[in-house]
Amino acid sequence: MLQVRPIHAFSDNYLWLLTEGSGTAVVVDPGDADPVLETLEAEHLTLTSVLVTHHHQDHIGGLDDLLAAFPEARIHGPDDRRIRALTDRVGEGDVFQPVGLSASFRVLEVPGHTATHIAYLGAGRLFCGDTLFAAGCGRVFDGTFEQLAHSLERIAALPGDTLCYCAHEYTLANLGFARWVEPDSAALAARLHADRQRRDAGQPTVPSRLALELATNPFLRTGEPGVIAAAEAFAGRALDSRAEVFTALRRWKDERYD
Repeated sequence: MLQVRPIHAFSDNYLWLLTEGSGTAVVVDPGDADPVLETLEAEHLTLTSVLVTHHHQDHIGGLDDLLAAFPEARIHGPDDRRIRALTDRVGEGDVFQPVGLSASFRVLEVPGHTATHIAYLGAGRLFCGDTLFAAGCGRVFDGTFEQLAHSLERIAALPGDTLCYCAHEYTLANLGFARWVEPDSAALAARLHADRQRRDAGQPTVPSRLALELATNPFLRTGEPGVIAAAEAFAGRALDSRAEVFTALRRWKDERYD
C-alpha cells in the first residue's frame, strides 16, 4: 500500500516521501537534499525517482546532491530549461509508474504560479506543488492570473475525495484570508478550529481532501455569490467571469493580507 509522509524543510516546506515497503522511495519537490538523504539513510531506502512540479529553488535545490548519491534515479519534471537536472521531461497527459511503486501518475499542466507548473495525479492523490494550497493558492510569478484561474478550475473538477498534497504549511494564514472573504461561513470556522488544533499538536494540516477545499477555499469558490460580492467590493466594480473574480481575490490577498 502506498504510504505518503512529509519531510520537513526550511521554515514551512513539505517534501513528500512515497514508499510501498519495497526498500525504494520517491520524493516530490526536494528543495533541500539533506533531510531527504538523512531519512533515506535512516530507513535504508534507495531513491528511484523524483517528481518536480516547478523550477523554484525551494523545490529543486536538492536535485544535484540527490543525483550524486543515487545516480540511477529518474528526475521527472516540466520541460523547463531552468531545471537542469531533469532526466525525464513530462507534460500534459503523460502517464508513468515510478520504480518501486505500484501506482501510476498522470501529469496535469497547471500553469499560473509559474508558466510551466505541473501536478501529478495518482492513487487518489494530487501532488500540486504551489498551484493549490490548503485554503489558498500560489502567487502569480511568471505565469498569468488567467492561467492560474483555469488551473484551479481543472483541479476543482477532480473527484471530491482526492487528497491534495501541497508543498507548504500556509493553512492557518490562508484560512484567515478566507474568513475575510466569507466571514459568516460555518465550514470555515470549523476548519480553522480543527487546523489550529493540528498545528498546536505539531501536526501538518495537509493533505486535505478536495471536497474540503471546495467548501472553504475562496480561490475554488469563485462562482459562489458571497465570494463574488466580496471580490467585487474589493475591485470596486462588477466582475464578469470567474477568472475576473479569481484575479480580484488574488490581488486582494497580495495587497492587503500577505
